[in-house]
Amino acid sequence: MKEFFCWCAGVHGETLDKYPQELNKYISIGATIFFTGLFAALAGGYALYFVFSGSSFALFYAMLFGIIWGLAIFNLDRYIVLSIDKSRSGGMQFLQALPRILLAILIGMVISRPLELKIFDKEIKEYLRAEYLVQQNAKIDTLNKTFENKYQVEYGQLSAIKSQADSMESNIKAARQQLNHEIFGTKTDETSGVLGFGPYAKMKEAELNKQQTYLDSLRARIQQKETMLLQRKSAEGIMDQKILSAKSLDSAVNVAGFADRNAALSNLHKKPDGTVNTSTEYAVIFIALLFIFFECLPVFVKLMSGRDAYDNALKNQKEIDYYESDTEVRVEKTAIDKIDDYRVDASIKRRMDKLQREFAEE
Repeated sequence: MKEFFCWCAGVHGETLDKYPQELNKYISIGATIFFTGLFAALAGGYALYFVFSGSSFALFYAMLFGIIWGLAIFNLDRYIVLSIDKSRSGGMQFLQALPRILLAILIGMVISRPLELKIFDKEIKEYLRAEYLVQQNAKIDTLNKTFENKYQVEYGQLSAIKSQADSMESNIKAARQQLNHEIFGTKTDETSGVLGFGPYAKMKEAELNKQQTYLDSLRARIQQKETMLLQRKSAEGIMDQKILSAKSLDSAVNVAGFADRNAALSNLHKKPDGTVNTSTEYAVIFIALLFIFFECLPVFVKLMSGRDAYDNALKNQKEIDYYESDTEVRVEKTAIDKIDDYRVDASIKRRMDKLQREFAEE
């Protein structure tokens, strides 16, 4: 395990073996790099799982992408930590690591979001359940209003008939009360006060029966109009739109995509009355900051660590390597110059021999 974490930290094993007192520091740096990559893999896989939610290959794609994403972050952190030159000043080291820090902030914001979705999973489901119900109600209301506007004349006629029926029902109620007063001999401005079912009572009963017959005809017309409108609603598919049941809501929430969950998390701190739940808002912010800091941790650990014997040994070895490389270049150049001189001498000798032969022939 020590060797693995040292490899994660990118140390030179042979050089570090000479300075065992530095071993624990580089094990810590390597472990930080490893676990940062591991968390990135988990977050990336979890995010992609919702992208392919509902597919039979969702788990496979999530695992594949999570592994690739985690390895990419791990390799990037390892490279940046390796590239920080501890022989430079603190300001130069920070400038060298600044692009990685900015990238870490962006990556931290990206990988923290899926984990925040998991942490607030219960609250997000409750929010989505309420949101989907509101959306469905709004959809039904919109369809009903559109239908009512389309059949505005029919609804106007229905409303007029209902008003007429209500008025007729009130009149019948009053007439029935007068008939009872007439039969039982109650004296009023509109009754005779004579007990019994006399001619006046019979006249009122006949009038009452006519009104009741007319009211029944109005109710029949209302029933006919309502049946016609319901049939048209059914034909246009409006009757198929129903309030979501608890089971349907749970099913819709379970297959909700990443965009819906992300939007729910962004609005989670907003209460229905328009106020803001500051505790939830701060919780989301601080969790995001925590993961951003965690993503920057490998770079911060390397920057905070002081220059040690291992760093000096690496610097000295690099100077030796540079010098050796420069020496090899100088040797090769000198050798080429020597060879060039030899080739010049050989060429001169060939030309001299040629001239001597020409003179001898003359």
